[in-house]
Amino acid sequence: MSSYTHLGSLFLPLLLLLLQSGELLAWQDYKDYKVFELQPHNEAQLKLLQQLAQAKPHWEFLGSRRSHNETGLRVLVSSTQAGSLLTLLQQHQVEYQLILDDISVVLQAQREENQRSKLRLQLPQIDVMGAFYTHAEINEYLDSLPQRYPQRALLKTFGWSYERRPLKLLTINNGDGRINKPVIFIDAAMHAREWIAPSLALYIIEELLTKPEEHAEVLKDYDWVIMPVVNADGYEFTHTDSRYWRKSRKPTWDPENIGTDLNRNFGYMWGQDDGSSADPAEEIYRREYAFDQPESQVVRDVLLHYSDRLHFYLSLHSYGNYLLLPWGHTSDFPANYYDMLEVADAGAMAIVHATNGIYSYGSGYYLMYATSGDSTDYAVGVANAKVAMTMELPAGGWTGFDPWVSHIEGIVTESWVGVRAMAMEVIRRYAEQS
Repeated sequence: MSSYTHLGSLFLPLLLLLLQSGELLAWQDYKDYKVFELQPHNEAQLKLLQQLAQAKPHWEFLGSRRSHNETGLRVLVSSTQAGSLLTLLQQHQVEYQLILDDISVVLQAQREENQRSKLRLQLPQIDVMGAFYTHAEINEYLDSLPQRYPQRALLKTFGWSYERRPLKLLTINNGDGRINKPVIFIDAAMHAREWIAPSLALYIIEELLTKPEEHAEVLKDYDWVIMPVVNADGYEFTHTDSRYWRKSRKPTWDPENIGTDLNRNFGYMWGQDDGSSADPAEEIYRREYAFDQPESQVVRDVLLHYSDRLHFYLSLHSYGNYLLLPWGHTSDFPANYYDMLEVADAGAMAIVHATNGIYSYGSGYYLMYATSGDSTDYAVGVANAKVAMTMELPAGGWTGFDPWVSHIEGIVTESWVGVRAMAMEVIRRYAEQS
């Protein structure tokens, strides 16, 4: 790994400090917030941005950077603090460009577009590719499915969020009555602001339920278990208050900071400073103990419940066009790494052939950054998953996390091509072992 990539891996988590300051507590508070794109050209400039993120000033970094050779890094800043930021950038000769003068205009337009789109159908019907839905709306849709597909859809409430929202799990089969089939488990929205991830989960549900003949191969010997929203409280908060909130909503010991990064709260190699943080102000805050969040407990319980037949665990995130394999906590590879790599290759190649979309795939530690206490490491290290990976979906909108409604169809249809191809490769490799 190059020195630049290593440096980027150290500071990348710090650049995911998104919109937690007191100035960003409601939609209207985004008024006059500006988005700049920064282009560091050397290691010193990259380290400067790392230090700015660590200092937690009145600007927020959007997205991720591993080296100064990558495309620009975007930063959100209030009009009152823009001058201070630009002075620092000029002093250190960091190239920058104003790309959006007032993000509130965009967010308000997106919100209005989404509300208009949802008026076209009455719940429990939804248009997966026509709107982003709240957790409550998604649950109302899920509640309707067992009645509509009584032989093929089973819905369970597997637990509750901190704010007592039901965390529901849908199991889809082909209706042949066979029990104890191997399982493909998919979850989404472990990070609240990543709205496109539940959209893909809902699209997968729609494809499997409405087109059983087309997808007979992936349903014949496998049950699909899908959890469209893990971080229910945080996800709902992004719909009502702060669009770019990432963490959960359970208070911490620090009254100034709320929430935990659920994907640093899993009890396998939990607590390492390389890949998580003990500081509740950080976006990668891991909490005081592993599994002290009700939402991560639910995912743990699902993984363990199916551990004797868990062939594929896929966690949907955004953004970046990555298929990230364990381990995240170390540069070492798990024993089944190259088998998992072949599965990721099947997905990436299918997407290239279908749309020319490019996914990078391999070790999450090398491709992005260290992550300790994440769900895919736990799935392989404890729950005996044969294949586990994080799928970082394509970017959308001005920050990458905020695609327009019009972006949904292109992202989810392309991504499903990859997911289905990976499922087929898992089935090819492991079906006979069940």
